[in-house]
Amino acid sequence: MSPLNLIFLFILAVSAVLTIILILLHSGKGTGVSDMISSSMYNSTAGSGVWEKNLDRLTVITAVVFGLCILVMALTFPQGVIGMA
Repeated sequence: MSPLNLIFLFILAVSAVLTIILILLHSGKGTGVSDMISSSMYNSTAGSGVWEKNLDRLTVITAVVFGLCILVMALTFPQGVIGMA
């Protein structure tokens, strides 16, 4: 495996974890994990619009990075050959 693939593998793992965390931070419509986390991070009456916009942007950016890493790795990852030692 080339060093470039190792770098993309690391970026893929980091972007996957960040995307999951950012999605869980979004405020939900009811009670749940996102409501517990987001209610402690900011006051829902003051400035939540700016926080939500920035959270949306970060989520989209990490999801795009994740998708691009999948695409690049699908094109550059070495293919194995069955029967060769």
